[in-house]
Formats: sequence, C-alpha cells, structure tokens
Amino acid sequence: MPSFFSNPKYRALFWQLMLMALLALGLWLLVGNLQANLAKRGIEMGFGFLSGPAGFDIAERAIEYSADSSYWRAYAVGILNTLRVALLGIALSSLLGLLVAIGSLSANVLIAAISRGFVEIVRNVPLLLQLFFWYLSLTAALPANDSPLSFGFGFFLDKGGFHFPWFEDGWFTAWVVPEPGPFGLTGGASLSPEFMALLAGLTIYTSAFIAEVIRAGVLSVPKGQSEAAKALGLSGWQQLRLVILPQALRVIIPPTTNQYLNLTKNSSLAVAIGYPELVSVATTTLNQTGHAVEAISILMLVYLTISLLTSFIMHRFEQATRLKER
Repeated sequence: MPSFFSNPKYRALFWQLMLMALLALGLWLLVGNLQANLAKRGIEMGFGFLSGPAGFDIAERAIEYSADSSYWRAYAVGILNTLRVALLGIALSSLLGLLVAIGSLSANVLIAAISRGFVEIVRNVPLLLQLFFWYLSLTAALPANDSPLSFGFGFFLDKGGFHFPWFEDGWFTAWVVPEPGPFGLTGGASLSPEFMALLAGLTIYTSAFIAEVIRAGVLSVPKGQSEAAKALGLSGWQQLRLVILPQALRVIIPPTTNQYLNLTKNSSLAVAIGYPELVSVATTTLNQTGHAVEAISILMLVYLTISLLTSFIMHRFEQATRLKER
C-alpha cells in the first residue's frame, strides 16, 4: 500500500475514483429524493410520455410532422431546426468574421475604422435585443404576401419569408418553382422570417467575436514571416492564405470552437421570436405533460451531445491543420 500512494500516477487515479464515487452517490441521493417528492404529488417520473401524441403543430419542420405525431417526433423536429440554424450560422459567422478581421487589419484607415466599429457595437449590444431588432425589421420591411418581391428564377421575398425553388414528391423527382397567387406564394420551399432573423442575429453577433479571435491570431504570427513572404514576391492575399493563416490557426481554432459552442447554445433564444427550435418544443412539452425534469434532462443531453461533437470535430481539424515540424 505505501508503494501505491507513493506513486503520483496511482495516487491521482485513486482520488479521481473517489471523487467520481462521491458524485455518483450524490446523484443517486438526489434522484431518490426527487422521486419521493414527486410521488407525494402524484407525479410519476419516466420518459413513457414521449410515445404519446404531442397534440401541437410545428409550422417550420424538416421532416414529416403533425399534431398526431409523438413527442419523440416533436423533439426530432426541434433538434433538426436547432442544427439547421447552428450549422448555417457557424459557416456564415466564420466567413463574415474572417472578412471583418481582414478589414480591421487593413492599411486603409476607413475600412479599418468601420471594421473596428462593427466589432465594438455588435459585441456590446445584448444578443436578445439584436434578435428583436432583426425580427421587427424583417416583419416591418418585407412586402405583403400578395405582392412579393421577385428576384427572378423563382426566388421571392415577402412577409412569409424567403421563397425558392425546391424538390417535391421525393428527391430529384419534381422541381417546383414558387408561384404567386391571390393568397400568397405556393410551391417550392421557404425560410420563415423567424429563421432569417435568428440566423442574421446569431451570424452577426458571433462574427464580431470570431473577428477578434482571427485578428489576434494573425497578430500572433511574427512580423518577419510576412516580411519574408513579401520578399518572395507574394501578394497580400497570398501572404495571408499561404503564410500567415496556416501559422495562426493554432491560436485561432481553440477560441473559435468556443464561439461555435456559444452560437449553438445561443440559438435557444429563438423562443423569444417564435422560431420552433429545441427549447421551444421542450417548453411546450413541459407545459402540456408536466414532466419538467425529463424535458430539461433531454435539453441538457442534446446540448451536451452537440457541444461534445463540435469540440471533437474541431479538435480533429486542429490536428489535421497543425504544422508539422521537422
């Protein structure tokens, strides 16, 4: 036994196991106490309610769903809606953040000032207020449903959202173009004003933070690297793409991953503007069934899973782009 505790590795493992055991015991006592308290109120814990009919409709959905569908199906719709706005937001905020970062480092005083002003304003205005701003702006500025704004080639914009051609009756079997009618557009697919407002708010807000991360990463690269690239005759874009950014990625990726996680979790604010993502579905389910613990547990599990997957993917990307030293 003395030799066991004299080894720092085994000693650390022992205390970690003890901590895990204490946490497991605390969780077991907490769940037992919760079950007892709920039983006194006539509430039974369990996830059996998920197989019952949801009884509410979800207007914006990526899969087939109706009020007769199960709560499981409703949660699936909410998760897909969350993933849709999160993935698009990550892509767009990364692109916009890169452009703003390049602008803030520009030798052009006006472009640099505009970029810095954008970052300072967006970062210091609460995201919820920005979502309200974009939602109210879109709903007020968009034309009425009976007189949509046409961009040609079947693309329209009105108070019902952004409409565009899409496949119907199965993939690649029928290409349907939206057509104006007396009661609005019919056919094709559309993005609701709630989705566009949420995507715009998340993209712009997150891009301001990503821009600062990229700017700091670029400035972390020794100035001699850009001077050497310039001496080789590389253009400014080539210097950034071939020399600066590859070296800055090791500084950029970890904090950018945090911003991706924040964007995904911030999508839960969509409930304030009526976009039916995961939190909105969970809240409706909780109100109808009274299974608060189960509904919140599902929320926590889904967000934890998304966060872990995002972290894993970004970690593998960091390993793949890491500079190989000889």
